[in-house]
Amino acid sequence: MQPNIKVIIPAYNEEASIGLVIAAVPKIVSEVIVISNNSTDNTIKVAKKAGATVLTKTQKGYGYACLKGMDYISEQSQSLGIKPDIIVFLDGDYSDYPEELTKIVQPIIEDNIDFVIGARVSELREEGSMTKPQIFGNLLATSLMKLFFKSTFTDLGPFRAIKYDKLLALNMEDKTYGWTVEMQLKALKKDYSYVEIPVKYRNRIGVSKVSGTVKGAIFAGIKILLWIFKYSFKK
Repeated sequence: MQPNIKVIIPAYNEEASIGLVIAAVPKIVSEVIVISNNSTDNTIKVAKKAGATVLTKTQKGYGYACLKGMDYISEQSQSLGIKPDIIVFLDGDYSDYPEELTKIVQPIIEDNIDFVIGARVSELREEGSMTKPQIFGNLLATSLMKLFFKSTFTDLGPFRAIKYDKLLALNMEDKTYGWTVEMQLKALKKDYSYVEIPVKYRNRIGVSKVSGTVKGAIFAGIKILLWIFKYSFKK
């Protein structure tokens, strides 16, 4: 039986890319949910035209948008009495390859793995697609997770899939830059089974709202480190 898979895509001013992202999502997905995170361009119009369910969240922050998508799925599940099996998180800037979603969900479907990260390995990355601060931040964060939790994570990649019931059990709370690392840390704490799948990564369309600015890069780095140290000393 085909699993019920839903995709959550946070988007802030991604009118140039969001249509391409939605069009490339494999047909095995039952619903693509785009959360316009206070966009001031035509992101909403383009996403709707491409066939996505579009929600809005005026409070800016990656985590805010993801939580909005989760709230929608929860309400939908209660009203329809049908829960999804797998939730996939995907960026709206076209840096990921949405068609690789089938690779991301395969370990969950075939091997009963709880959580899968799309790892942006160097040999599959387009030159310049990750900034030096991003590369350093990933290395530092995953090294600390290995040190404190004996983790095998090598990336904090946003392209990821998780069983819906396992996602709910994490009680996600970060509203901004720490969303991805919070999910990985809580999955480690709960001893979820996980794997990384190497994925391709290209230069995004438009300017990054995080790594593309000094302020964004600094705040993202601080938030990630705070989450790691919080869980390192948490009983």
